[in-house]
Amino acid sequence: MRRGSVIQLILIGLIAGAICTAVALAIPWLPVAAGKEADRIHFVYWFATVIAIVVFSVVAAVLIYEVWKFRAPPDDFSDGPPTHGHTALEIVWTAIPAVLVTAISIVSAVVLAKNGEAGSNPVVIKVVAQQFAWEFTYSNGKTYGFLTLPEGRHTKLDITSKDVIHSFWVPQLSQKQDAVPGQHNSIVVTPTRTGTFPVICTELCGLGHSIMRSHVTIVSQAQFTKFLKGSGSSTAGPPGQAVFQQNGCGSCHTLQAAGANGKIGPDLDNLVKEAQGAGKPLEAFVRESIENPSAYIAPGYSDLMPHTFKSQIPPAQFDQLVQYLVANANAKK
Repeated sequence: MRRGSVIQLILIGLIAGAICTAVALAIPWLPVAAGKEADRIHFVYWFATVIAIVVFSVVAAVLIYEVWKFRAPPDDFSDGPPTHGHTALEIVWTAIPAVLVTAISIVSAVVLAKNGEAGSNPVVIKVVAQQFAWEFTYSNGKTYGFLTLPEGRHTKLDITSKDVIHSFWVPQLSQKQDAVPGQHNSIVVTPTRTGTFPVICTELCGLGHSIMRSHVTIVSQAQFTKFLKGSGSSTAGPPGQAVFQQNGCGSCHTLQAAGANGKIGPDLDNLVKEAQGAGKPLEAFVRESIENPSAYIAPGYSDLMPHTFKSQIPPAQFDQLVQYLVANANAKK
């Protein structure tokens, strides 16, 4: 093959690569980043992807040309002429991939190091996973079933598990880390925009893995400070409502009074009907359903509710939660 033909093929491949790259970038494959770390991870993803697209396009262009230019006639079964390798070309196609792979490695290493920097004064939040719920404990000692983060500030998440291996992931923040029993792993997130996004377990952790969901709400620094002082929306309302929210009950259940619309577990606005179906007084039914969820399984549902709330929630708060649910159910009559 003449040198001019090789150059033409490479140019054609580069043009095809540019077109494919433009098409790939035009499609929203990734969620919109909501953190500095996510921006860096997305850059690494596209850096490697664009290189792969261009290399594939060049190789494909050469192969297509070779198949067309040097194809044998239908009845030609003779051996091809002996050829000698092109030393310069072999050096080039070895050196270029080596440079590209090295570049990807360097960029990835830099991003990995930057994404682990928490700064001198990060917000520290303890994240505890259990089948099949999340707990988030803040510096003020309060624990919630959902996560609240300040915009524009480094936050270090200290992640562990009470039972089996889970994995913490927020798609819009990109950082992902395993929650391992007896081990504390950490990741750093620096939110760049406000909003509410899903918290997902990405490690198969049992029958209820698919419902192990929560959410993270990113707020301004002023709102986060207010939240930590206990005047945020998560502690507003009756004491029982605060207990309901802090333990993530709204992730699985619907309760209009608490603004919860979970669909995984039974609708708590229908507790009177559920108690009648179980053949028990309302308050006794509510208390037993939290202490021993498997005592009565509502038709159409599975035994997926954590069995740890009795030991997890202090007795006074447990009573507040029961009375709150009972009062709400009676108000629906």
